[in-house]
Amino acid sequence: QVQVVESGGGLVQAGGSLRLSCAASGTIFGINAMGWYRQAPGKQREVVAVITGGGSTNYAHSVKDRFTISRDVAKNTVYLQMYSLKPEHTAVYYCNAAVSTYDRRTSYRPYWGQGTQVTVSS
Repeated sequence: QVQVVESGGGLVQAGGSLRLSCAASGTIFGINAMGWYRQAPGKQREVVAVITGGGSTNYAHSVKDRFTISRDVAKNTVYLQMYSLKPEHTAVYYCNAAVSTYDRRTSYRPYWGQGTQVTVSS
């Protein structure tokens, strides 16, 4: 079994910062890409930022230069540092990890966390 757990969300005023964390645990053999997604009320889930196993990063255009994704490979953890937050950044932020397990070492499967609420007040 694999668990993915996000933390660090909360209420912040516009212009403030938050750091989200996401830790994967369980019968993990390896992790490839990890990423952050968000879903605002009434909207579809969208990608925010992704970091590959090799450390390459990709960002949604709307958050580039404002958000930073990083990763601690040894801890199976990914972070999202968010700066200069705006009310439009309000959403539930989800973590996704592409994980191979000991029983299926050559196959990476996506695992999602339950999400963490980020609310930015004006």
